[in-house]
Amino acid sequence: MSKIEVVEVGPRDGFQSVRCAAPIASELKLEVIDKLIAAGVKHMEYTSFVSPKAIPQLADAQTVTEAVMKKYPGLDLFALVPNLRGAQNAYELGLRKVCYVVSLSKSHNKANINRTHEQSLEAYQEIRAAYPDLEVVVDLATTFGCPFEGKYNDPQAVVNFLKDYADAGMTTCCLCDTIGIADPAQVKSVIGELKASYPNLQLQVHFHDTRGLGMVNTMAAIESSVTEVQSALGGLGGCPFAPGASGNLSTEDMVWMLNEMGFKTGVSFSKVLEAAKFQAIHIPGNYSGHHIHIEQESPYKF
Repeated sequence: MSKIEVVEVGPRDGFQSVRCAAPIASELKLEVIDKLIAAGVKHMEYTSFVSPKAIPQLADAQTVTEAVMKKYPGLDLFALVPNLRGAQNAYELGLRKVCYVVSLSKSHNKANINRTHEQSLEAYQEIRAAYPDLEVVVDLATTFGCPFEGKYNDPQAVVNFLKDYADAGMTTCCLCDTIGIADPAQVKSVIGELKASYPNLQLQVHFHDTRGLGMVNTMAAIESSVTEVQSALGGLGGCPFAPGASGNLSTEDMVWMLNEMGFKTGVSFSKVLEAAKFQAIHIPGNYSGHHIHIEQESPYKF
């Protein structure tokens, strides 16, 4: 069996969805990150350089970045940036890899980042021009369907949309099922068309578990030769700008499946499960993981 790279996104995509009276303590976030790395996670999107007014839970991006960059200099750690200012903040703190999000859906792009498609492309081109040595992964939100526009049935639309980004130097794209609407046949169709059109493009996938298909869609992507798969500890998350979206595919469930099938993930199921239970106890949120519903008072204050 081949090696599969587990890309953990919970500390960004999960934590941003948490609604509580006060922000999650930076120390608690770092403790969760420590447990993930101790479990064998080597790839992690751990924060986002966005306006704290838009995403209050990630207002400590600088603090968390300084801590993880100092403690884990050899790991693949990266952050989401919505614009040139975010990329500048990340770059000045030493990051050389970021994610940039744009939605295939015009309406979700407007709801999520308040831009037209043309404005999103211009912002991406600005980042590439300003920081040519910065690796920029394009996160294509609503790849398979949109909360406002419905499910997409034409894989060629994804190919056509990404052409401008490919021409602008995109090397990696993450196909994101923002509302959990994809099915395995659709996943294979989209990936097949992209591989045929952009054979040098590295693909990742990111599935939500709204309809319980996160695992099978991930397997469909792996069967289509995708080797980098995203997930979130405990299944925590759900796009705050996608009505009805539930949590992400849970890391512990995915790791268990892949390890049992003989894939090489390098991640310990027992340790990542411990991390998920710790997070569920101490951080309230919208969880989709099956193993972690534990009632216990948290000593942390929010």
